Amino acid sequence: MANFFLKIGFSVINTCKARRETVQLVSLHHTARKSTFCGKIGVPVTFQHNLTFNTQNRVLSGSRSITTDSHGIQDNISALQLKKRLIRKKKILEDELSRPPGLYSVAAFATAEEYDLEALIKGLKELDLYEPKVIKNTSDVVHAVAKYQVESEPREIFFFREGSVVLWNVTDLESSNVLKFLRQYESDSYSERLVQQENELMNYRHQAEGLPSALDKDGDLLVATADSTEITLDKYTYSNAMTLSVKLAIWEASLERYIDTIEFVTEDLKRGNKIKMSQEEVLRKHGELFALRHLINLSSDLLDTPDFYWENEQLESLYNQVCNYFAIARRTKVMNEKINHCVELIELLSSHLSDKHHIRLEWMIIILIMVEVGFEVIHYVDRYYS
Repeated sequence: MANFFLKIGFSVINTCKARRETVQLVSLHHTARKSTFCGKIGVPVTFQHNLTFNTQNRVLSGSRSITTDSHGIQDNISALQLKKRLIRKKKILEDELSRPPGLYSVAAFATAEEYDLEALIKGLKELDLYEPKVIKNTSDVVHAVAKYQVESEPREIFFFREGSVVLWNVTDLESSNVLKFLRQYESDSYSERLVQQENELMNYRHQAEGLPSALDKDGDLLVATADSTEITLDKYTYSNAMTLSVKLAIWEASLERYIDTIEFVTEDLKRGNKIKMSQEEVLRKHGELFALRHLINLSSDLLDTPDFYWENEQLESLYNQVCNYFAIARRTKVMNEKINHCVELIELLSSHLSDKHHIRLEWMIIILIMVEVGFEVIHYVDRYYS
């Protein structure tokens, strides 16, 4: 019986040694893969046909050893040297006093995730400064026209349910008042600084008699001189495209803030430091990414033309022109690529933390088995001498 328990003890000890050697070999294998990858991206790598292993940054790889530079990848790549999102060059509007006759301004703001349009209509009626109207075949926008005109060109506002507002021929002071008025009807409001930073400003003027609405080569919006219904639809089309741009700008800024919060993880991985994030934090970061991806790809019209334009080719063409001017498709593609990279990083962290947890559990089981064997040996020795 003693020999039986001694064999069990030696078996457990040998299993622990074998596991430690396996972990070391796996570590060497991962190190070799990283060194091979470094060679692909430009880090000096030298192959020597031998089976030696020493402390000069050499690791075994099959029948060859890989020698890397003493500083390695750190001399070439820094995880913190990330290129920040450049603020897109936006159109600079002329001052209202020096603006030539016939040239007007239009501004688009994204102030929240969503507006309560039904309550907003009631609020506009109580305010009695704007006459709320609806756009045919769509229930996600409110068209408001100022009741008191200052000049011949009307002042119009389009409120979109997804949390954006476009103001036509409205002064800065009146725009500020409208944005303050909107706060009570917003859901998940954005910060004032973000709203002012990620807006869109354009010039518009009326076309010559008989010409349709179009986008000028200089970036000015050309509005046809037709009956009020057609002009309203053209302005709605312009506004719809501008709202996509400002919402996308808000999400781009959100993604940049997210990237800033995980930059230290990349640096820690590069230096081999301990990961300072828990499994719960990684899961929350994963959820933030998928929420942003849902907004971009499922809850918006960034990837497709809205159904409203299917029955009107002229409006659809106008909508596509403005979307191309704001580079909506390209910016959406870039955002999705950045999100994919972030998802890969978060999945790597999740896998790493899961492996550490599994290894910890396995060592606990091994220790418990060793403790149990020790108690059995003690009991056997006690029975033997008694």
